Amino acid sequence: MNNIQKYRFVCTLTFGDIYGQIVVWLITVTLSLASALALMGARRPVYALATVGLVVLLSLPFLLFAFVTTLLNHVELSAIDTESSMDKIPSGISGQRPVQANS
Repeated sequence: MNNIQKYRFVCTLTFGDIYGQIVVWLITVTLSLASALALMGARRPVYALATVGLVVLLSLPFLLFAFVTTLLNHVELSAIDTESSMDKIPSGISGQRPVQANS
């Protein structure tokens, strides 16, 4: 269990990394709402609600998968030297210290 102190766990995810995914999903939902409005004038408006529900239901798993894989791609677990642990800190996390377990 003492070996855990020799690693640094860092998440480098920023809003810019997922911004494109959010925009694409919002466009998808907007297009589904537009198609629902087009179908609302039809004889069966239930199809309009079913279209929106189907698009949102089918797109949510892909959005979740994209978010999770993006997050996992930005998680770093790097070995550190215990004697010079604060010397080799990446530029974006200068004020953070490695996690230490109390025993």
